[in-house]
Amino acid sequence: MIKYTLLACLFIGFNTLIWAQETYTIIGSVIDSSTLAPISGANIVGSTKHAVSSLNGEFIIENIPKGAHTFEISHIAYAPIKLVIEVDRNLSEYTIKLTEKVTNLDEIELLGKSDKRQAQELSTISVGVDKEFLETNRENSLMQTLKKIPGVSTITIGSGQSKPVIRGLGFNRVSVVQNGIKHEAQQWGNDHGLEIDQYGIENIQIIKGPASLLYGSDAIAGVVDIQPSKIPMPNSFNGEVNLLGETNNDLLGISTGIQGRKEQWFYRGRLTYRDYGDYKVPTDKIYYEGYVFDLYENHLRNTAGMEANASASIGFVTENIKSETFFSNVNAKNGFFANAHGLEVRNSSIDYDSSDRDIDLPYHKVNHFKITNNTTFYKGAHTIQLDLGYQNNQREEHSEPVPHGYMPTPPNSRERVFTKNTYSLNLKDTFKPNDRHDIVFGINTEYQNNNIGGWGFLIPAYDRYTAGVFVFDHYKISENLHLQGGLRYDAGLMRTTSYTDWFRSVVNNPDGTTSNVFLQRARDEDLEFGNLSGSLGLSYLNNNTTYKVNVGKSFRMPLANELASDGVNYHMYRYERGRIDLDPEQSYQIDLDIDHSNNYFDFGISPFFNYFENYIYLNPTSNYYETLQVYEYTQSEVVRFGGEARVGATVGNDLRLDASLEYVYSRQTSGPKKDFTLPFNPPLSTLLSANYQFKNVSFLKAPSITAEYRITAAQNDIVPPEEKTEGFQVLHISAMAGITMFKTAQPMQLRIKLNNVFNTEYYDHTSFYRLIDVPEPGRNLSISMTIPF
Repeated sequence: MIKYTLLACLFIGFNTLIWAQETYTIIGSVIDSSTLAPISGANIVGSTKHAVSSLNGEFIIENIPKGAHTFEISHIAYAPIKLVIEVDRNLSEYTIKLTEKVTNLDEIELLGKSDKRQAQELSTISVGVDKEFLETNRENSLMQTLKKIPGVSTITIGSGQSKPVIRGLGFNRVSVVQNGIKHEAQQWGNDHGLEIDQYGIENIQIIKGPASLLYGSDAIAGVVDIQPSKIPMPNSFNGEVNLLGETNNDLLGISTGIQGRKEQWFYRGRLTYRDYGDYKVPTDKIYYEGYVFDLYENHLRNTAGMEANASASIGFVTENIKSETFFSNVNAKNGFFANAHGLEVRNSSIDYDSSDRDIDLPYHKVNHFKITNNTTFYKGAHTIQLDLGYQNNQREEHSEPVPHGYMPTPPNSRERVFTKNTYSLNLKDTFKPNDRHDIVFGINTEYQNNNIGGWGFLIPAYDRYTAGVFVFDHYKISENLHLQGGLRYDAGLMRTTSYTDWFRSVVNNPDGTTSNVFLQRARDEDLEFGNLSGSLGLSYLNNNTTYKVNVGKSFRMPLANELASDGVNYHMYRYERGRIDLDPEQSYQIDLDIDHSNNYFDFGISPFFNYFENYIYLNPTSNYYETLQVYEYTQSEVVRFGGEARVGATVGNDLRLDASLEYVYSRQTSGPKKDFTLPFNPPLSTLLSANYQFKNVSFLKAPSITAEYRITAAQNDIVPPEEKTEGFQVLHISAMAGITMFKTAQPMQLRIKLNNVFNTEYYDHTSFYRLIDVPEPGRNLSISMTIPF
C-alpha cells in the first residue's frame, strides 16, 4: 500500500513539475490603429493575469500555462477588444491595434475623444507633448527639452536654465500655465529660467499664436500649458526613479515620484535633486567689451548650481466631482558667469578656478512655493471648473560689494531682492445645450504684490490687479467641420511704489552749482488698462487631412520694468530706464495650418502673419550714465510673418525619417529702429532626424538609435547693438532601450545621448549668453534611466 501511495505521489509530482515547466511569457505592444503610435496605460486582462502597457506601449505577462487564453484589452479613449492567444513554445510577440471610440460615462454625458481628435477640431495651432516625448528628449531644462518642436526655441542662460520662445517672441509674451494657474515669477528678467520641475510632467499643450481669449494678458505669442497628470487607476500604486548624469558640467541628478489611489482618494509625490559644476564651451577665450578672458580648461567659470524640488498632491474623484490640490517648492542656486557681471572679476580676489563646483559671487538663489487647487463639477449639461492658486517667489541676486559710481561700498552682497506673492482665481462653465454647441463662460482674476530689497535698484515695488471675462463657443457644423469664436474683456491696474537711493549722488543745478542729493528712482503711480480681444477660427477634417484657419487679437499689459525701471543691469553692463506712458501691446494675427498623416507618411505646414500696433522693446540710446550706455523702453509698429513646415515617413517597419523647418521675419515699421528687426529674432533653422528601431536583443527591449542634425542659417538681420550670428550645423545622437533584467512588469528605460558630437563652437541667436560672446556648451554625454516600480 505504501509502495502504491509513493508511486501515486511521484506521478502527481512529476505531472506537476511538467505543468510548472510549461509556462510561457507573453510579450507585446499596444498601438493606435490609425497612427501606429504606442498607447500607454492600456489594460490587458485575462482570467488570472493582467498587465498595463508602458510608455512605449509594451507589456509583459509572465507564467502563462500552455493553451488558449482569452484577454480583454481596454483603454479609456479606445474601443475594447477581446483576443485569444494560443500559448506554446512557438509564441511570438503580439502587436495589438486599438481604435478610437466615443464613450458615455454613467450619469455624465461626455464625448470621449482622444487628445489628438480634440486638437484637430480646435482652430488654434497647437502641439500636444506627452510623457514619452519628454522622456525621450530630456535635456537640462524643460524648455530645452521642448526645443525640438518646430516654432519653439529658448532663451538659454547657461547649461541648466532657459525661457520659452514661440515664433521669436519670449519673456512675458509667452504664458506658462501649470495645473490651470499661470506661473508667476520674475520672468521679465533675462538672466534666469523657469522655476518648474520638469520631472513628473505627463502632458503639455503648446499653443502657437495669440491665446489671450482663454488665458488673458501675457499669452500674446502663445502658451505652454502644463496640464495635470491623469488620475491613477482605482486601488493602484506605482512610482518611478529617474537618474541622470552628464559629462559637460558633471551633473548628477535624481528624481523619485510615487502615486496611488484607493477608490475615491488619490495622491502623488515627487522629490528631485540636481547638482552640477561649471559647464564647458569649445573655446579657451571669451571676448567681451574689449576685454579678453582666458578660460581655465574651457570652463565657463562660476556657472555651477544646484536645484532641490519637492511636490505633492491629494485628490478626490466621484462621478460628479473631481478635485486635486497641489503643493510644490522649487529651490535653486546658480552662479553667473563672473567675467560678464559688471566685469568685476578683473579686480576680484575670488579664485574662480579653484573648483568647478563652487558657487561664488555673483550668483542668484530662488525659491518658488506654489499651492493650486483644480476642482471640476459635473452637473447635467454643465461642467464647472474652478482653479485657485497662491505663489510665493523669493529671488535674491548676490554680487561682490564694490562701489559703483557715486554709490559707496555696499554693506553686504545682496544686490537685489524680489519677493512676489500672487493670488489667482479662474472660474469656467462649459455648457453643452445640444450636440452642436460647447459654450464656455469664464472669469480670470489675479493679484500680484512684488516687494524689493537690496542695495541695487532696477525696478520698483508694485501691486498689479487684473480681471477678465470671456465667452467662447465651439460650434459643430458637421462631424468634420467646426467653428470656434469668442470675445474677452480685461481690466488691469498697476500701482508702483516710490523709491529713493540709500546714497547721495552729485547733480548739476541750473545755476551752475552742484548738490549732493538722494535721487528718486521711482514714484507712486496708478496706471489703469483695459482691452477687448477675441478670436474666430474654422477647422475641417477630411479623411487624414486637417485644415485650420484662425484670426485673433491679443494684448499684453506693460510690466513694471518697462514702465518704471531706472537702474544698472550689471548682467548686461548697461543702464535701463522705463517709460511710464507705455500703452498695452496689441497684436493681430492670422494662422493657417494643413496637417496630413497616414500609417506611413505625414506632413504639415503652419504659416502665420502678425501685426503689432505698439510693440514694447528696450532701445539703446546715445546717452550714458556713469560710463554705462542708457537703454530706454519704447514702442513701435511691427510686422511679422513666417511659420513652420514638417514632413515625416516610416520606411519599412523600423526606420523613421523626419524633417522640420522654421522661419520668422520681423520688421519695425515705425519708431527709432524703423526698418530694423526685433531683438532675439531666430534665423531660418532646419532639423533632420532619423530613428531606427531594432529588434529585441537579449534583455534589451525595443532598442533604438536616433540621429538629429540641426542646420541653422546665419542671422545677419539684426537690430543694433546686436551682433550678427554665423550659421552652424550641429549633430546629436541618442540611443534608448527598455531593460527587463529584473523581470519587472514595466521595463526600465535607459537613454544615452551625445549632444554636439563634434564639439562645434557656435552661437545660438536666441541665447542670453550670446549677447556676451559666449558660445553654446560643448560636447556632452548624458546617461539617464527611469526605473518604474
